[in-house]
Amino acid sequence: MTTSPNRLLGVIFGAVYILVGLLGFTVTNGVGFFATEGGLLLGLFEVNIFHNVAHLLIGAALLLAGISNKRAARTANSTVGFAYLALGFAGLLLVGTSLNILALNAADNVLHFASAVVLLAVGLGADKRATGVSA
Repeated sequence: MTTSPNRLLGVIFGAVYILVGLLGFTVTNGVGFFATEGGLLLGLFEVNIFHNVAHLLIGAALLLAGISNKRAARTANSTVGFAYLALGFAGLLLVGTSLNILALNAADNVLHFASAVVLLAVGLGADKRATGVSA
C-alpha cells in the first residue's frame, strides 16, 4: 500500500472523513436531518446529520478502495475528487438558501475545494498503470 499514492491517500482521507463524520454527531444534537443550519464542528465547519452521514459514506468508500487495490483507490479518489469539486461550486450557490440541505458554510466550501484538488491530483496523476490486483 505504501508504494501506491492512491491507496495511501484513500486510506488516510477515508479514515479522516469517517472520524469527521463521527465527530459531527457530537455537535448536531437537536439539529434536523436536512437542516439548512447545523452545529459547528471544530468551531468552524457547519454540519447537520445528513452532512455527517455523507462524510461517513465517503470515508468508507475511500478507505475500502484504499485497502483494496490501486485501480479501486484511483477510481475512488478521482470520483470523490470530482464530486467534491462539484460540491464546492454548488456550495457557493447554496450557502444561505433553503436548498442548503447539507448545512454548508464558507469553511466547508474551502475544505471541499481543497479535498477535490488533492484527490484529483493524486487520482488522475499517480498510479497510471494500475492493474487492479497489485499492491
